Amino acid sequence: MHTGTRNVNPIVSYFKSLFLWEMLKGLRLTGERLFDRKITIQYPEEKAPQSPRFRGQHALRRYANGEERCIACKLCEAVCPAVAITIESDQRSDGTRRTTRYDIDLTKCIFCGFCEESCPVDAIVETRHFEYHGEQRGDLYMTKDKLLANGDRFEKQIAADRADDARYR
Repeated sequence: MHTGTRNVNPIVSYFKSLFLWEMLKGLRLTGERLFDRKITIQYPEEKAPQSPRFRGQHALRRYANGEERCIACKLCEAVCPAVAITIESDQRSDGTRRTTRYDIDLTKCIFCGFCEESCPVDAIVETRHFEYHGEQRGDLYMTKDKLLANGDRFEKQIAADRADDARYR
């Protein structure tokens, strides 16, 4: 009958610990793998392939005529689980509603993509850009101007990703 415990000879156990048996086994494995082909990517010189659906830095998009797309419906603010989005709006003279303030606190944001999915006019998007940092908290506070600048800077990539998404639907 097997009790689940293993009988270990104390003499064998003593000699294994004396000669550092586990360390020798580890060194043998290291020696076997020493000359294998390396799979480490040398970032930033080499970049790993990235999915077109990667969710990185946020951007506000514009229409072709230069007008911002956001209609201040505040769906993205309502759906944000981290409460990272703050929107204030005002009605313009032509009767349309536009944002006066659109802020995203990236220190709160969990990059879930709900804001992007809830937007009826495809105004807020998450780009594939991930190489950004902040040295102070204010650096990671995205204002409307910063978001629009990101949209202008990454519009070609955003449009290409949207075209690919439409092709696969």
